[in-house]
Parts: sequence; structure tokens; C-alpha cells
Amino acid sequence: MSITVTTWSLEQTSVDDLRPAAEPPGDITIVRAEVPSPEFSRFLYTAVGGDIMWTDRLGMSYAEWERALARPGTETWVAYDRGTPAGYVELEAQPGGSVEIVYFGLIPAFRGRRIGGHLLSYGVRRAWDLAERWPELPATERVWLHTCSLDGEHAMDNYLRRGFKLFETKEEQAEDAAAPGPWPGAFGDPDHSVS
Repeated sequence: MSITVTTWSLEQTSVDDLRPAAEPPGDITIVRAEVPSPEFSRFLYTAVGGDIMWTDRLGMSYAEWERALARPGTETWVAYDRGTPAGYVELEAQPGGSVEIVYFGLIPAFRGRRIGGHLLSYGVRRAWDLAERWPELPATERVWLHTCSLDGEHAMDNYLRRGFKLFETKEEQAEDAAAPGPWPGAFGDPDHSVS
């Protein structure tokens, strides 16, 4: 059985486009994971995307993760709530001064607490000043991302509130499958529970 998936591509073409969210209450810190770690990045990927059908990286080998994380201009910024990872944003420099927000999201337990808007705002600022940390790269002229109808219900609204503008919409058919989750039983599904 297949489902229709809508993918929206959004962009900012000036640093002045960013409309930052207010900082959430509590002890929220955002730190760059400066040492590329396939183990940590895969943990973040599965913990954030397990319930919203992030599957494109699940089949990657350790060496493929290493290569993806070691590319110049690739950065992972992690939000922590009192020392516990809450979510992340992964940036990737592309030709012509473009920076893609490749992955962004929160672990389910941290959603709905205003952390997402703050993390996205912070990640967008880091995309705009990426060349300051990577002097071999050109200055950022565009920050872009895509989201789809399988992503969290507040994703598109968050992007629009941060000043992103829609530039492309696509629809395609995809296999309807159960969300992979970070491990069996993670979402309270009795069919995936461990005996």
C-alpha cells in the first residue's frame, strides 16, 4: 500500500530573514558536537526520527556515517535539557554559499516545550555564520531545508515562524510502513514490545 507524501522546500536568502524564537524556560544549552561521532549521530537520528519515518540513513555503514560527518562545513548542534540530549540540528555546506539544514528535530519526550523554535533559531544563526568556522568556505548566501507531510505536526509552522519562505512543493508516492522507532516498543506499540 502506498501513501502520498508532500515535500516542501523552504529557504532564507538573507540573515535578516531570521525571526528567532524566544528562549524556553529551564536549563537548555546548545553545544556543537565538534568531534564527528557516527555512534552519537546515529543515536540522535534514530531518537529524533524514529516516530516520523526517518529511514534514509538507517542502512548506512559506519564508514558512510564517518564520511558524511567529516565533510567540511558539516556541523551537528545538540540541544541539552539539564545535560540530557533533547534534539539536534545538522548543517551541511553546499556549493555556492548555500547551507542546508539536513536534519532538525527533537526527541519525542522533549517536544511541546518550546525547545524546537529555540534550537531552530540557533541552528539557522550557525548556518549563516558557518564560514567563520570554516574559512575555506564562501560566506553563506542561502539557508534552506525541506520538510514533508510525515514530519511532526508543528514542523512547517516552526519554519514559517522563523522566517523561511516556501519555494517548491512536490508530491510523490511512498510505501506506507510502520515508523521504525529507535528500538522495539519505544512508542508504546504492543506489537513491538519485548517479551
